[in-house]
Amino acid sequence: MKKTFFVSAFLAFAAVAAFKFNAAAQEIPVINHITVYVVDLKKSSDFYKNAMLFKEIPEPFHDGRHVWLRMGPHAQLHVVQGAKVITQHDINVHMAFTVPDLKKFTAHLDQMHVKYGNWKGDSKEPQLRPDGVKQIYFQDPDNNWIEVNDDKF
Repeated sequence: MKKTFFVSAFLAFAAVAAFKFNAAAQEIPVINHITVYVVDLKKSSDFYKNAMLFKEIPEPFHDGRHVWLRMGPHAQLHVVQGAKVITQHDINVHMAFTVPDLKKFTAHLDQMHVKYGNWKGDSKEPQLRPDGVKQIYFQDPDNNWIEVNDDKF
């Protein structure tokens, strides 16, 4: 009888804790979109469509200055024309994406003639993080840094 009570109490506690965890997780902000401000809209949007394989989606402005792309189930990349010059960016400021097969993705980048490498940029071999995740880095036409990794979460 006591054992049944304790098991029931534990399960009730676990259910309440799981509910609170899920409720809290839904309250945190989740990514909606990232915007990149670019010099050449066609060149940059083509890069993201072809190199990153993002799909174009409808955008509400219809002004020739915006291209919206799907980056994942619930995230978008907004490419907006208007930057006056292409500037250098530090690799520490980057967008990061995960792919199931990094070797397959780097073969795709090779076909697209996209230059990529490790953090230092001295090798095409992926950077190995201390947790075992492999990463590569490259830049879009406006020098924005992109990381692609094989994180399994």
